[in-house]
Amino acid sequence: MIQKRQSPISGAGVFATQPIPADAFIVEYKGEKITAAEGRRREARYLKRGRIWVFMLDDRRARDAAYGGNVGRYVNHSCRPNCYSEIVDDQIWIRALRDIRRGEELTYDYCTDSEAGIKCLCRPGCRTTL
Repeated sequence: MIQKRQSPISGAGVFATQPIPADAFIVEYKGEKITAAEGRRREARYLKRGRIWVFMLDDRRARDAAYGGNVGRYVNHSCRPNCYSEIVDDQIWIRALRDIRRGEELTYDYCTDSEAGIKCLCRPGCRTTL
């Protein structure tokens, strides 16, 4: 259903190899389960390299896709996404926001509130900072 390959947005991306219907569970975002405090420490290191790998589950827990991650960590950010993230217990799912065409890159809004200080590359002229 999905494939990792070079992305025009940033580095590697994830693409649909077949049509995906709206609300489908596409891929689980996996990674080492850590405390939120440890997640903030690790994320500070990753941000220096322009990477966002830590996904906060809540104010106490996080997942670090740099350790034990899967293809889900390559789903890029977009200000106009075709997917969304949903936390179910301690699992993070990337789900289809709408019907996705074969060959389309999967994206979701990272919702970072500009904390990362990384310029968004989702489309030419985007002024968002992640």
